[in-house]
Amino acid sequence: MQSSISLSLSSPSTICRSDSSAAVSNANVNLLNPRSLRFCGLRREAFGLNSSLSTHRIQSLSNATRRPRSNRIVASSAGNGAASKGFDYDLVIIGAGVGGHGAALHAVEKGLKTAIIEGDVVGGTCVNRGCVPSKALLAVSGRMRELQNEHHMKSFGLQVAAAGYDRQGVADHANNLASKIRSNLTNSMKSLGVDILTGFGTVLGPQKVKYGDTVITAKDIIIATGSVPLVPKGIEVDGKTVITSDHALKLEFVPQWIAIVGSGYIGLEFSDVYTALGSEVTFVEALDQLMPGFDPEIGKLAQRVLINPRKIDYHTGVFASKITPAKDGKPVTIELIDAKTKELKDTLEVDAALIATGRAPFTQGLGLENINVQTQRGFVPVDSRMRVIDASGELVPHLYCIGDANGKMMLAHAASAQGISVVEQVTGKDHVLNHLSIPAACFTHPEISMVGLTEPQAREKAEKEGFEIGIAKTSFKANTKALAENEGEGLAKLIYRPDSGEILGVHIFGMHAADLIHEASNAIALGTRIQDIKYAVHAHPTLSEVIDELFKAAKVKANTSSPVAEPVAA
Repeated sequence: MQSSISLSLSSPSTICRSDSSAAVSNANVNLLNPRSLRFCGLRREAFGLNSSLSTHRIQSLSNATRRPRSNRIVASSAGNGAASKGFDYDLVIIGAGVGGHGAALHAVEKGLKTAIIEGDVVGGTCVNRGCVPSKALLAVSGRMRELQNEHHMKSFGLQVAAAGYDRQGVADHANNLASKIRSNLTNSMKSLGVDILTGFGTVLGPQKVKYGDTVITAKDIIIATGSVPLVPKGIEVDGKTVITSDHALKLEFVPQWIAIVGSGYIGLEFSDVYTALGSEVTFVEALDQLMPGFDPEIGKLAQRVLINPRKIDYHTGVFASKITPAKDGKPVTIELIDAKTKELKDTLEVDAALIATGRAPFTQGLGLENINVQTQRGFVPVDSRMRVIDASGELVPHLYCIGDANGKMMLAHAASAQGISVVEQVTGKDHVLNHLSIPAACFTHPEISMVGLTEPQAREKAEKEGFEIGIAKTSFKANTKALAENEGEGLAKLIYRPDSGEILGVHIFGMHAADLIHEASNAIALGTRIQDIKYAVHAHPTLSEVIDELFKAAKVKANTSSPVAEPVAA
């Protein structure tokens, strides 16, 4: 089964999506500071975008002081202040993915002398083998899909010749984008004063880390080592005909028929890419329904649009117990067993198989045994403030873990948010991240996005806590901008409390759903009630009016509103 985002309504120590209901409040956001702007979890500087407003805090790499040790890149000392007495650094981060990057840059803003250790390449999974290159492939698939839709093009009065593609050109587009973001991200950390230390980071003991042959000390340490593709037992990956997402993103070939094991985010996105490029796809899903991590109503509509009309078939309620790569002219063979009885049900013969069963934390070799920490299914146990918990249930002083390695919410932007939250704490401000306010998106065509609880989760919570829930919906068919684009297929769904106006969850399927979800996620983060946000003004005609109509459709009984500042005269 494809790993999905899970939400727990129980204790905060559970390895799950939600660990706290506390909303993020009193956030001091400097809108004039370009470093406060983010793109898909990456800082503005990762895209090579700098501002004269922050140049007085940035010293170019050409003026940086370099130490002779070859595995240590020392950034400008002016941008990375002196460490606390008795330590080499105020903060050391193990792992330079999106989570580590976000934490490092926020730490520099807070005046901490900061270093980041990376044993592979800067950018981690997201930049090199995940969100960044996959979005490049999906950009291609979206354009191919539109050009191939003759009826859609004719509706605009356009005539387009048969669309084709150059496989290597498509692959180069994904690789070039990853390289550019990786380079910009590296340069942003150097220029802002983060020391980049090359080597595999290991925790030797309290406030002590080793990378390569070098030992350093830090007042606080963050583990941000991310995850790797999860490959179940019985599956032989050869990197050519049986592949993970790491291999698939290289697009070394486009098979005529590919089986995708797992129908979650990863599987769905790759099905969008492969079918647009001409492949036939077969999903293998362990649960009884496709897209198990999505709100059931949204998942049902998405299946009708994203799967049923395309060259996709599927097997549900089965495990791929054994997968053998193609060899000596024989195809890839997949043995399917019943998920409940474990009896052999079928054998597939395909050109390739993509293993999209989720991701596993990369936490081996970190030296956790040196501080009496035992992982749980590979995840580092943490509390709601990302503080690491040892085997006896006690907090490990000055040690934190963020991102995929702790398993709370395996998304790049969640890792970054957790890292920023940790930096707030180590600089004296208590901060608990509300994971229910963090959005997620699947970049298919059309897109799917969500934040908060699904309807079944909300109903379970309501039954336990004794309140009613309300459901509001609006269709993209009623939106002028969507109709102008001939993209009226879509639905937005709001789950809320009629007694208080609290937003419990929002789910969107439709054009640019991944962009539209943030109004809802920000409302949840700030504790904004429906009776207040429904008065917000949206430009016409825009897709944002889908969300506007969604909030207006809610029937809230409460008359109370949040305090509103006095209006400013024009």
